Amino acid sequence: MSARNHEVTAKQQLLDANGNIAEPGWSRSQLQQYSRTQIKALKFLIKEWDYYLVVGDDCAVAFTLSDDGYVGLQSVSLLDFSGKPWEHTETVLDAFPMGKLQMPTNSSEGDIVYEKKNLRLKYVLEKNPENLSERSAVGKSIAGKEKKGRFYYNQKINCMRAEGFAEYNGKRYEFHPEKHFGTLDWGRGVWTYDNTWYWGSGNCDVDGHAFGFNIDYGFGNTKAASENVIFYDGVAHKIDDVTFVIPEDDYCKPWKFTSSDGRFEMDFMPLLDRSACLDYKLIVSDQHQVFGRMSGTTVLDDGTKVEIKDVLCFAEKVHNRY
Repeated sequence: MSARNHEVTAKQQLLDANGNIAEPGWSRSQLQQYSRTQIKALKFLIKEWDYYLVVGDDCAVAFTLSDDGYVGLQSVSLLDFSGKPWEHTETVLDAFPMGKLQMPTNSSEGDIVYEKKNLRLKYVLEKNPENLSERSAVGKSIAGKEKKGRFYYNQKINCMRAEGFAEYNGKRYEFHPEKHFGTLDWGRGVWTYDNTWYWGSGNCDVDGHAFGFNIDYGFGNTKAASENVIFYDGVAHKIDDVTFVIPEDDYCKPWKFTSSDGRFEMDFMPLLDRSACLDYKLIVSDQHQVFGRMSGTTVLDDGTKVEIKDVLCFAEKVHNRY
């Protein structure tokens, strides 16, 4: 394991008196306690978001509630891969929310309710031990590398059993907990202005075992930790650096993923490039969230090899200046 994958094992406040990460690193749960009151930055720079993605056999739904200081982005998306892939998204932008959404300080408590215009969205936490037992998580806190008081605190929760349905244009999309999963991307922070990140995530059953992965690089100061982890039956297996090998001329051509420790070697066949590009000079966003099917081999901490085939998931490259 790389020396820079420092594991935080003690419960503590996330930020020190100067608003910097007290102990940069990763953890197996949210040991580092986040609070807006500890942030030493202007309110319009604070970014808070909860993003859920639920994936079915040939479809997915995504939900975003966010408070990014001077703008809030709230959205619901449906993606259909059963024929020619397509997606539909409803989005509402809010000006200067700056804490009005009252986003919870951790992922294990608090509800979020949003009702405005054509979008009504609620995140309601149910204290159900049966569901919570399916959760496994890794947290990363990264100190900003350009200015003091900039930080990134993120938790990914994979392998959450998903049950429910979505309806659109007379078609019903169903999700069954015995084979379908959801993922939570929970984040809080004060970012630097110009950032590019690579992120990928997926879940599936492997011979009756709940399997998931989270891979990423490029964002923040990663000297202390990365977010690269394999989840297997509720246990996190930390892996080293993962490189995304993306075709330069077309995001819909096959990708490859390779890790420095040889524990994550995958091929990725894209189905849909969910792209968006905004350029308002000072505010720029170039996003490519690519959905497709992943196949390959991973290796657990004890050396056990786990093979997956044609797992519907996503990988993305995003460049933001805001």
